[in-house]
Amino acid sequence: MKSNADVVYRDFDSSPALNDIIYKKIEKLNRYSDSILHSRVVLDAPHKHKHKGKLYRASIEIGVKGAPITVSQDDPSVHIAVRDAFSALERKLKEESAKRKQARH
Repeated sequence: MKSNADVVYRDFDSSPALNDIIYKKIEKLNRYSDSILHSRVVLDAPHKHKHKGKLYRASIEIGVKGAPITVSQDDPSVHIAVRDAFSALERKLKEESAKRKQARH
């Protein structure tokens, strides 16, 4: 499933361990929807904020039939940002597939 997923790092080095986590989570998303066409995960370290210190942003966009779904999450830990972004995306996917099932009946 890795072929249809892009993982992009901006302003910090890529991590093989983080890539593994991301690819596993993307594969898990396919359980909730069979209409995922592609996935793109962008991880970046936006510029330092005076008050907040360093924050990482995980943005995930998945192309599904209909309209793409996009979520972003900020956190001082890149791992938590990724985890939270994927759980938000999971919720949205479940809602979308529930709507589709209702539309069919």
